[in-house]
Amino acid sequence: MTFAAQTQKTAARPPTNAKVIGLALSGAVGGFLFGFDSSVVNGAVDPIQDQFNLSGSVTGFAVASALIGCAVGAYLAGRLADRWGRIPSMMVGAILFFVSAIGSGLVVGVVDLIFWRLIGGLGIGIASVIAPAYIAEISPKHLRGRLGSLQQLAITLGIFAALLSDTLFANAADGAGAEFWFGLEAWRWMFIAAAVPALVYGLIAAKLPESPRFLVMKGRDDEVRTIFARLWPDDDVERAIRDMRAGIETDQQASQKGALRGNRFGLKPIVWVGIILSVFQQFVGINVIFYYSTTLWKSVGFEERDSFTISVFTALVNIAVTFIAIALIDRIGRRPILLAGSLGMTVSLAIMAVTFSQAVEVDGAPILPGIWGPIALVAANVFVVSFGASWGPVVWVLLGEIFPNRIRARALGLAAAAQWIANFLVTVSFPPLAEVSLVLTYGLYALFAALSFVFVLRLVPETNGMSLEEANTLFVGKNVQKKVLV
Repeated sequence: MTFAAQTQKTAARPPTNAKVIGLALSGAVGGFLFGFDSSVVNGAVDPIQDQFNLSGSVTGFAVASALIGCAVGAYLAGRLADRWGRIPSMMVGAILFFVSAIGSGLVVGVVDLIFWRLIGGLGIGIASVIAPAYIAEISPKHLRGRLGSLQQLAITLGIFAALLSDTLFANAADGAGAEFWFGLEAWRWMFIAAAVPALVYGLIAAKLPESPRFLVMKGRDDEVRTIFARLWPDDDVERAIRDMRAGIETDQQASQKGALRGNRFGLKPIVWVGIILSVFQQFVGINVIFYYSTTLWKSVGFEERDSFTISVFTALVNIAVTFIAIALIDRIGRRPILLAGSLGMTVSLAIMAVTFSQAVEVDGAPILPGIWGPIALVAANVFVVSFGASWGPVVWVLLGEIFPNRIRARALGLAAAAQWIANFLVTVSFPPLAEVSLVLTYGLYALFAALSFVFVLRLVPETNGMSLEEANTLFVGKNVQKKVLV
């Protein structure tokens, strides 16, 4: 390639806009809160159970109650965002996060803990929809994919920050159930700490510009032109406004005409593909690691301090493998990554089941003797690596690719709802299942991981390098339709 041709190619490439990247990073703080609030309960499970004398089932429901709020918040988020705007919706989410953090730290019983966890769940649900939507709507086309990945990265960073915060409070107080500042137990400060990122999120949201797409929806074109002058000064503003208006009209027509009903148990086959992908993503038990890992490691003989350290390390592993997934997904494709992830999860979960079968009781508590403790630790982190580099991010990519335009919004909403419900079922069932048998519990997760491999092998074709229309054709083709749920 000649120097002139190279210069022309470089000049034709759209520039990277630091202001847009800054806005996307700011919007992704919602994902950070998502991860933080959903995992901060990890270090508080045992002291809550002991202080309020709860059974395993009630403890599981208290932990999982936030997920009910998540489902409701996600359902309401789109309506709030279209009526009030993206920024006011972010503010609502920040307020819900803030009051939930304070309320959860000052509870006097399990009932009000469940109430405040529900309130926090509403904030998580709103953030899970608004943050990625805002990032997509303020990002130029050539940056949208990379900036959109910031949401998943922010979630993993939030999980890490929550587990690190839990560890610092527990170690400083010499135990999660010990008194700390102002006579409040350390576990209460774990919840209260979530008020800090919630406040930061609210302050950031107050300074962000409104989404251009929302402004076009409301006919506020002059404000759009002002924002474009700041963010995309080299773009054709009038053309961009026309494109947005055309897209909005298409979406409105799709929401009116798009029907999910079909001849496979009442839904279209492609909708079932999305739902089953979402359910498998949760039924392998990934959130058991992030919600209950401290309790799990303590229950098999690790000291509390070591259990917190292990949980923080696992969160760091989760962050690292997210970068791997981002780097590989457009190089080797979706299908190979999912299949490799399913294999890794199946093997690691099966090893965990075998490991816990070797536990012996000492003073009424299960202990992993000899080498079995380190084996369980390695297997758990191999599981996190396998999930974080595959099913974690890739499922969300596929859900954005497989649905036709006319049903995309509604089908995505249904698949997301299925994911929250599956998450709730796994989270609420783990404590009573663990009381019966950890071997049975991890054996079930290994079974679902194996079934996820079969599902991808038979029903999920490769979509890498295809346009959305080409990917849609693959999934709604006759061969796939005949196979789904037969």
